[in-house]
This record gives sequence, structure tokens and C-alpha cells, in this order.
Amino acid sequence: MTLAPGGTIGIVGGGQLGRMLAQSASQLGYRVHVYAPDADPPAAGPSNLYVCAAYENSDALAAFAAQCDVVTFEFENVPAGPLEAMGEKLHPSTRSLAIAQDRANEKQFVEDQGGRCARWQTIDTVDDLESAAEAIGLPLVLKSRRLGYDGKGQAWVREPDQLVEAWDAIGREPAIAEAAVAFDAEFSVLVARGRDGDMKVWNCPRNIHDGGILRRSEVPAGSPVDAQTEEAVTLSCRLAEAMGHVGVMAVEFFATEEGPLVNEIAPRVHNSGHWTIEGAITSQFEQHIRCLAGLPLGDSSLAAPRVTMNNLIGNEIESWPELLAEPGAHLHVYGKREARPGRKMGHVTRLG
Repeated sequence: MTLAPGGTIGIVGGGQLGRMLAQSASQLGYRVHVYAPDADPPAAGPSNLYVCAAYENSDALAAFAAQCDVVTFEFENVPAGPLEAMGEKLHPSTRSLAIAQDRANEKQFVEDQGGRCARWQTIDTVDDLESAAEAIGLPLVLKSRRLGYDGKGQAWVREPDQLVEAWDAIGREPAIAEAAVAFDAEFSVLVARGRDGDMKVWNCPRNIHDGGILRRSEVPAGSPVDAQTEEAVTLSCRLAEAMGHVGVMAVEFFATEEGPLVNEIAPRVHNSGHWTIEGAITSQFEQHIRCLAGLPLGDSSLAAPRVTMNNLIGNEIESWPELLAEPGAHLHVYGKREARPGRKMGHVTRLG
């Protein structure tokens, strides 16, 4: 089924990803309805209708879905249960959510599909953590199985006497222990899969993080990422196919001496793909809308020989006047009211 212009696309989640999805949907002639629990979120600005209600409110979600032709989500930390009632309206499906919401499920899924991850074990008790430290070795990173992003829900263990401290730091939640990875670079594969199974991928960006938060993405990625791209892209497409995923998804990788290791999967548009708005023929946001609406997928090739995207974190957004005056800089301001430390307030993309 192809959704004609004038149809309504629902977005669950009100952040900047929802905002940029709404902007792309509007450009293609669709109405946009946004559902989120926050007052005046970034995605409400470019939407036609905004519903403020809790993600756990099944009745409100059902009423919201009834007003939409298709529904998607802009981040994965939403309860999958209430979304299941949306049935075939929801893209991607709750299967993608169920895999990506739990780090243990995610890593097992990757390995079942022939991918490689850092050595890991599930953690439910301090005894499990002590056992993992012996089996995996130190240093290791403890990650909560659910609700972790931008470095949240993570704690490093470098010495044996830090085990309990790390366990306390993540709230003693179910977790995984993961071996430290000696990597040469971080990169991601962005893949879009349409309703008919057609897939497109973009050039892989090299990603630079600070404190668990993405600071910059660069395309082309250069060495050693370029040599590992083919293997990473092949695996990412296999993962999307096995999920039955419809829409854009990102697979984050470490480039290591042994080849690409999967870090995590994001079953949605992704921060490391923001460069595609100006830097690719078809952006990740437009491509996601094309997937939802059953439209032909767009050209994902580069629109410039080199593209760099920098996130604007916290008070860095105050540099917006200088960025607007900079030739060749493309500024995106997310419309968040408060610039807090570690909060993504916008980004700037430079071509060439």
C-alpha cells in the first residue's frame, strides 16, 4: 500500500528526531501527529497535532493511532506492549523494539546472525558480576540492559574493588558485563528497508564520542573504517532483514584489528545520520518517511565529497549567531527551552 500525500503519519516521541521526521513528512505532503508525555517538545512545532499523554496510556495511544494512517517511533525507550495494539500500522514493528530495548537480547541476536560483539555476560547479582570479572577480565564496562543511551546506565570496572560500586552506580538493574574493546575507530552503518524489502545504505560515518555522547560524524570515514565497511554493511542488511525491519536503523561498530565488532543497534533514525540532511541526496529522515509510506526509496549517495556534522551540546548552542554567519555551515536548532550539560541542543553540518 502506498500512502498518498495528505495522509497522516504518527510519531511516538517528541524529541529532535521526531522533529526532523515531521519536517521531512511535511515536505512530502503528509500531515503529522505527534504523541509524547512532555509539554511543548521539539517535535510539536512542525506537527499538525500534538497529543500529550503517557507512553503507558494504552487508551490514549489507541485513540492516537486511530487518527493516523501509519505510526512510527523516534526512540526505542518506549514500552512495546501498548504499541502492539497498533498492529500493521506500526513501522518498524515491536519485534525491532524487543530486540534493541534489551542489550542481552540485542547481542544474542547479532551473534545468531553471524555478527561479532565484545565478550559479554548477563548480570543479575553481584555474584554474577564477580564471575564475569573472572571470565571476561578487567577492565570491563557494566551496562544496564534497558533504558541506556548517551552513556547513561553505564559504569566502568577497572579494579576488583570497584565491582560493587559499579553495580550501585547503575541502580543494581539487570545488566550485561562487556569486555573493554581495543578499537581504532567507531563508525556506524545506516540502512533503510522499505515495505517491499528494498534496502539502501549511506556512506559509513566515522563517529567521535566524548563521555558517551556523539560529538562529531565524518564522511568519508577513512582508514581503517573503509576496509571494514563491506563486512559491516553486509551484516547490517542481514540484521534488518532478519528483524523484518521497515524504516531506517543504525548499527554502531568498533573498527578493530580483528574486523568490525557490533556495539549496539538503534531501530530508528540516528544521530550519526544527521549529516545526510545536506550531505546526501536523500536524508535518513526522508528515507524513513518513504519506507513508512510505501514509496520508492531515494538515492542515498553523497551530495558532497566530504561532510562533517558536529553536535551542539549544552551551552554550545549559544554560538548560533556565529554559525549562521559562517559560509557553508548548515545550522539546525532543536527548539529545546533549556540548555543543560550533556543535552543535545542542535547540530551544524559542513560540506566540503
